[in-house]
Amino acid sequence: MTCRILYLIGQLHSGGSERQLYYLLRDMDRNRYRPAVVVWNYYEQDIFVPQIRGLGVPIYALQDAFLPLAKLAALRSLIQQVKAEVVHSFSFYLNFAAHWSTRGTQAIALGSMRSALRLDKRINGRLLGKLSARWPRTQIYNSFEAANHQSASRSLFLPKRVFVVPNGVDCQFFHVVPLATTGPAVILSMGSLVQIKRWDRLLAAAAELKRRELEFFVELVGDGPLYRFLEQQIKNLDISDRLTLRGYTDDVPDFLSNSAFLVHTSDAEGSPNSIIEAMACGRAVVATDVGDVPSLIEDGKTGFVVKRGDDAMLVKRMANLIVNRDLCRRMGEAGRAKAEREFGLDRLVSGTLAVYRAIGWKDVCPIESELSPVTKRTAYL
Repeated sequence: MTCRILYLIGQLHSGGSERQLYYLLRDMDRNRYRPAVVVWNYYEQDIFVPQIRGLGVPIYALQDAFLPLAKLAALRSLIQQVKAEVVHSFSFYLNFAAHWSTRGTQAIALGSMRSALRLDKRINGRLLGKLSARWPRTQIYNSFEAANHQSASRSLFLPKRVFVVPNGVDCQFFHVVPLATTGPAVILSMGSLVQIKRWDRLLAAAAELKRRELEFFVELVGDGPLYRFLEQQIKNLDISDRLTLRGYTDDVPDFLSNSAFLVHTSDAEGSPNSIIEAMACGRAVVATDVGDVPSLIEDGKTGFVVKRGDDAMLVKRMANLIVNRDLCRRMGEAGRAKAEREFGLDRLVSGTLAVYRAIGWKDVCPIESELSPVTKRTAYL
């Protein structure tokens, strides 16, 4: 089987990168572009495995038992086997793997930056962080803030060309449900339960809002290594009656529909999916000024942008929306209008394909009879 575009990703679990890849695959002309996906750490039970298979897109898995060098060799063999024309890494730490595996082949390699550049470089270690920040020499960022940081930096370990393709949102899936006008305000927070998300800020804010005797309830949706720690902190702060950990869910629209507004407390981001999803559902957002948040949220119109570390202002803005349901509604309506106007999936697809063409990919539609049949299978290399 051959493919034209091969996407390399770390896993197919529940993250924002996985959702954006799914959107891209779903909405592109798959007969024309013949995409396939190769997964570095494959798990059959991951959320997006059946969804991508359902599109008829082949999934190739690099067996977990392989050492990294063996995986690199297997990836290079796959690229040659399927005659990929474009190899696009969708996970930052696999950028260098995409670059190395395409050397000496006809394939064009691209990398990705889907978070904060400094954060991803630090998380992935001194060597891999630098290599993946520099190679492939062309990379697609989803964040204008990250691209601006890259252009202002003098580091040698940066790509030569950066294109920005913002995240998209499915405005039909994330639909608007009228805001509840009675009862306690339900506040939603979503994301991985990791330290960089600064859930301690959310818990401290909930404790202060409870002290002020405001009527609210927080639902924290997500999973991760901090789950048990946060569970204990909720008990220690005596806010179990005001904040609940919901774990992972794939029914985000339902949680958004039952909420009054979304709160995002992270210390570092690229372009957070949860914010544009909340806006698509017609919900106001209170968020820290990280990554592209200041451009996603029109402060005072679609929500509130709070300076990182200004915990008093975070509490104030949350309190404003708790007591003013009409303000929540107006901000939510403005957010929905912006989501429809600026975050459509057509831009995600057309923008990504435009980058491929800009760096030399010959987008010539093959003759229909030459197309290989798309199979629903996983190949283990």
